[in-house]
Amino acid sequence: MEFLQDPIFWVGLLKIVWINIILSGDNAVVIALAARGLPPTQQKKAVLFGSGAAVVLRIGLTVVAVQLLALPYLQIVGGLLLLWIGTQLLGDGDEGAGESKEHGSLMGAVRTILVADLVMSLDNVIAVAAAAKGSMVLLVLGLGISIPLVIFGSTLMIRLMERYPVVVTFGAALIGWVGGETIISDNILVSTVEGAHWLHYAGPVLGAALVLGVGKLLARRGGVPAGQAASTGPRD
Repeated sequence: MEFLQDPIFWVGLLKIVWINIILSGDNAVVIALAARGLPPTQQKKAVLFGSGAAVVLRIGLTVVAVQLLALPYLQIVGGLLLLWIGTQLLGDGDEGAGESKEHGSLMGAVRTILVADLVMSLDNVIAVAAAAKGSMVLLVLGLGISIPLVIFGSTLMIRLMERYPVVVTFGAALIGWVGGETIISDNILVSTVEGAHWLHYAGPVLGAALVLGVGKLLARRGGVPAGQAASTGPRD
């Protein structure tokens, strides 16, 4: 326990927590979007399970993050997954009722959170790993402390989405933005993007526009106003 008396340890821990606060905002949005259509008790479970599993996933990703980012086409596939998730979260309607449907929705929300977090956490993981400087204790402690921060952010976002449906639209647009940004960051596109700097902005903008356009189309087809899809309260 001598490391607890080392000021360098505490400085590193603060860095990791701060990095998580800054970079986990989009993850909190995904969790809130995925859980917002569930009953309150199901929402709490989705936030807790999704946040906890996502942090464990980040710890595992830390070991292989740099190697993963070097693989061609991986970020393109990940970005496309985010675009699909964004359109589904914006366009899904409130389908059915009953205990079995609620249970299925909970599992679906947790799966959505994990898939999105897998893609969106690579930058977070690399930054945290750099701050930890090889210390697994520092890494685990820092990410562990970040769990309540993500949970609080997700819970706050759910409340905002319930009160202001337009926040759902902004949240889906953010997922699309990150998806477009992820695609153009792929290893095979580096030279292309460097030769055309406008792609740094065009990719995220197109991603956000695609999610909003397709998501609203799906919402209209399902008879649910865009921005309010799956935002109903507890089922009777």
